[in-house]
Amino acid sequence: MHRFKELKVWQKAIDLAVEVYQVTESLPAKEQYGLVSQINRCVISIASNIAEGAGRNSNKDFNNFLGIALGSSFELDTQIIISNRLGYINDKTFEKLESELEHIQNMIVKLKQNLNI
Repeated sequence: MHRFKELKVWQKAIDLAVEVYQVTESLPAKEQYGLVSQINRCVISIASNIAEGAGRNSNKDFNNFLGIALGSSFELDTQIIISNRLGYINDKTFEKLESELEHIQNMIVKLKQNLNI
């Protein structure tokens, strides 16, 4: 079992979730049950799956949950690209989110590699 609150990747995923929630507050009301809902679910899924996996009894289980977190991060990436192309997220905010998300993705991949499965 790993202490998820001590994992830098979990901490960064939490920071990203807060930031993304703040960004989605400004998206059009018509997207409340579309993109906004989906984006928020994805960003929460990243940190949540890291935490759930860390609480499992084996590195194999942890690795599986990290894979789910990574998948959610790619889903989030797709949705923020769409939001940017629709003009809902400006280029500066988009580039910042992209950079932070890419950093988290790299951290997840490295953590998966370090589990030695």
